[in-house]
Amino acid sequence: MALMVVKFDLKKRVKLAQTVWFMYWFAVMAGVLLFSMGLFFKIELRKRSELMDNNESHFLPNLLILMGLIACVVNAFGGKICYDSLDPTKFIKWKPILKSFLVFCVVFNVLLLFVALLCFVMRIPLQFTLAEGLKNGMKFYKDTDTPGRCYMKRTLDLMQIEFRCCGNDNYRDWFEIQWISNRYLDFSAKSVKDRIGSNVDGQYLMDGVPFSCCNPSSPRPCIQNKMTNNSAHYSYDHYTEELNVWKRGCRDALLSYYGGMMNTIGALVILITMLEVAVTAGLQYVHSSLSSLANPEDPESESEGWILEKTVKETFTDIMAKMKAVGKGTKVEEGGEAEVATVS
Repeated sequence: MALMVVKFDLKKRVKLAQTVWFMYWFAVMAGVLLFSMGLFFKIELRKRSELMDNNESHFLPNLLILMGLIACVVNAFGGKICYDSLDPTKFIKWKPILKSFLVFCVVFNVLLLFVALLCFVMRIPLQFTLAEGLKNGMKFYKDTDTPGRCYMKRTLDLMQIEFRCCGNDNYRDWFEIQWISNRYLDFSAKSVKDRIGSNVDGQYLMDGVPFSCCNPSSPRPCIQNKMTNNSAHYSYDHYTEELNVWKRGCRDALLSYYGGMMNTIGALVILITMLEVAVTAGLQYVHSSLSSLANPEDPESESEGWILEKTVKETFTDIMAKMKAVGKGTKVEEGGEAEVATVS
């Protein structure tokens, strides 16, 4: 017994084909949107490529771009089939490949759903990638004269200004690393010697942050040096006073930005998947309604359309039986080849 049977006459079949054809071109535009989202996401990630692992972070946008291209081709092809189905003589040439095309569409829809879920799940590895990338980036902030690292200061400063953040977890992360290059330190000065000598690793550590951490909305001039020394600034108490640097860590800020982008893309991919499922179901109705004409020589005769020719259970049983048959056939071929080799 077929699943979700609908009866059609010529008028209904024509209306169905036209509707599905129209929906397919919507799906083509959805494929363009999917491609554009992947491209935009890739461009945004490339801006912070120095702080991320390229192989991991660019996997998702590359996958979105690929799925967008496939969606455009598949939906344009499906639209052509629906258009030709208005003329039974043209539709005949598509019948031999239509079942295979519908199977491919089902597989493609499953892959689209997987991509949508991946958009939500990838937030977890992104968090660790950002944490490690920011940690290394801050470590190389001072290396402005080192080839391959000279861009890191500019990257971090622009990022902290754009995202209104400071450090990895917070501004105190800058207290734990030397972010001023040795070329700008006077090693003859006692204060510099004392700071370097007091550190086990021989680094020049200070309770200060780069200028890009400063909050321009603060009414007080930015205090970015000696931030924990109350006596160094007039009427200042770092325990109680509202600091005029960004308090939010850049990992949290970037994760919120890219995570929100991935959630939005994931939701849009789910909507696109629903549209793809709808057009696949519509094409199946077009195919089954034309294949079951009561009188194939009379286009105006009535017919039935369905989603599955059998029930879900029967369809699943048939698929499993075919897979077993293919497996047995492979074993027989291997056994035959082995016997031939033995005889030889």
